[in-house]
Amino acid sequence: MLSLMGFLTIGVILAVLLSNRVAAVVALAGVPILGGLIAGFSPAEIGGFVSDGLGGVVGVTTMFVFAIIYFGLMRDAGMFDPIIDRIVSLAGNAPVTVCVATTLLACAAHLDGAGATTFLITIPAMLPLFDRLGMSRLVLTTCV
Repeated sequence: MLSLMGFLTIGVILAVLLSNRVAAVVALAGVPILGGLIAGFSPAEIGGFVSDGLGGVVGVTTMFVFAIIYFGLMRDAGMFDPIIDRIVSLAGNAPVTVCVATTLLACAAHLDGAGATTFLITIPAMLPLFDRLGMSRLVLTTCV
């Protein structure tokens, strides 16, 4: 029964997020709390679940936030502009070469090993080119 409640909670979160009815923070925090209350857990037990969950991800979250801030600053400072400009100039206007160039840029950006920075560098650099050529953004994320 508890597994079913968990799946229903995930389904409700997805439905609420995809329908744009509430902010993401409300959906990701409020719906599980409500689901826990409906499942019969007390607020104290739910608080214990939250603290256990946060304790398991706080280190990864800290590194993730640092990577976003650090590599965002490096991108804003223009450190990656020479690489981006070179790859975009090689890509031209052919969709196949744009996809290959996007993948090459993502490979270069991923040398630090953090997926967040890969997306922070590659997506803003290639999105205008994909939009200009009328290419799908889904293809962009797939290439990255």
